[in-house]
Amino acid sequence: MLFRLPDWLRYEIEHRWERLAVNTRRKINAHPRLIIGITATSVFVLFVIIVWLSWPEKVVEEIVESKLEWFYDRNTGELFVAKGNMVPPIEAPSGPLPCGRPAGVRAYVFSYIDEPNESERFIGFLERPNPAAGTDTPGGIGGGTGGAKQWGQGRLICRAGDERWVPADTEQGRAILSSVFMPNHLGERPYYCPPE
Repeated sequence: MLFRLPDWLRYEIEHRWERLAVNTRRKINAHPRLIIGITATSVFVLFVIIVWLSWPEKVVEEIVESKLEWFYDRNTGELFVAKGNMVPPIEAPSGPLPCGRPAGVRAYVFSYIDEPNESERFIGFLERPNPAAGTDTPGGIGGGTGGAKQWGQGRLICRAGDERWVPADTEQGRAILSSVFMPNHLGERPYYCPPE
């Protein structure tokens, strides 16, 4: 059963509605410029909205993945650039280590500045495959390895200048990574700097 308004209330609402319509018509007739102004403003706002919605969006530049990576010469302590698909250790500009093995290992270079110069970059950590894990897949940031947890498997890391390599997926490896990604005194976190 639907609720029905009493007749006296329905009559009162209809009466007030008619009075409002008559008063509105009188005001419109008495002030036609006001109505023209409101109409023109409404049309202008509608036009602005239509133009804004139909304006082409700014094209976002495609992210280009670098084909080059940073490597660290363990003989000289200097950075050099090589192809990203190379599996460390690789030949370094200074030649092999005293033991005869290649001296180049992957280096992860970071900065707190958008477009850093050489002095504003720092080596976060070095990386090479773990020979005990039997993996020789190239790694690296953006290598499609399936997440940070999976990234550390089969890799050894160390700080630049350190000779003690630790597995990246151990507590010591996570401690190195945590120290690299600590915020600076301004609370900013470092980000990876690919080679130019």
